[in-house]
Amino acid sequence: MAHTTRAAFVAVVVALAVLRLATAQLQNGFYKGKCGANDVEAIVQGVVKARFSRDPSVVAHLLRLQFHECGVNGCDGGLLIDGPGTEKTAPPNLSVKGYDLIADVKTELERRCPGVVSCSDIEILATRDAVRLAGGQAYAVRTGRRHGRRSKAVDVNLPGPESTVAQATAFFGNLGLGQMDMVLLLGAHTVGVTHCSAIKSSRLYSYGGKAGATDRSLDPYYAFVYKKYVCPNQPSSDGNVVFLDDQRSALKVDNSFYKMLQKRRGVLSVDQNLYGHGASTRWMVDMLANTDNFSWLFPKALVKLSEVNVLTGTQGEVRRVCNKFN
Repeated sequence: MAHTTRAAFVAVVVALAVLRLATAQLQNGFYKGKCGANDVEAIVQGVVKARFSRDPSVVAHLLRLQFHECGVNGCDGGLLIDGPGTEKTAPPNLSVKGYDLIADVKTELERRCPGVVSCSDIEILATRDAVRLAGGQAYAVRTGRRHGRRSKAVDVNLPGPESTVAQATAFFGNLGLGQMDMVLLLGAHTVGVTHCSAIKSSRLYSYGGKAGATDRSLDPYYAFVYKKYVCPNQPSSDGNVVFLDDQRSALKVDNSFYKMLQKRRGVLSVDQNLYGHGASTRWMVDMLANTDNFSWLFPKALVKLSEVNVLTGTQGEVRRVCNKFN
């Protein structure tokens, strides 16, 4: 028994050492001098800026892309792979957008320095640049990620729109992230949208499985507006857009999302649950809503997410195109 316990302890220590080594191999300015005279991060920024000027909603697409990427087997580019049975085909990923922007950046970088810059790094850099363009704080990210060689839909098990605080906390905990990280990362919904199909049954018309019941944690006036004008109880409204933040702030990275939760105006249950009575996260919502701490804490949470289970050094590969294994 003692031998078994000691062996298990050694295995854990080795695993942690490997994880620390992989993370340590990420570095600021990893690509400096690796792409001739080209500034890799400036090239990424230029493509993102051009897209943002035409379509500011790209910030929401990239934030979601990063979460759905790094939340499944780490930030290894698995979500980008095309084909039957890949991560991209899993139900939670069917509405993910932003792939074309990542491909555009990759094409430009391959033209300048083939086989050097990973799509995994492009995802993280592009998200960072979009957040800044949408009013978020500038922040540095370390690079040097490589691609994995696995992409399976069966691996995708992300929190859903009706997840409880306990369920969401467990998911983020498995990524090595704490409850505060979770609350901050859900704050990406400050620029997010959903559709009526996501809330009609769960919050407006069949709450708790009871026909005609509306979730009482939703502000009554907002419930009335949704039911009357945005999401009437008919199939034709399923695709109507619902902003996850105050519409006046829907394209800006700010703390307005948390103020909406304080007013019981969170659209998704997973969001409003953060401010439920007795929720362990309630004080975090208050802190983020009532101070400017979100502006500098949100980037830190994004950086932590971006370094989950990364591959570096000689691990994995650097793809020639983002949506195919070499």
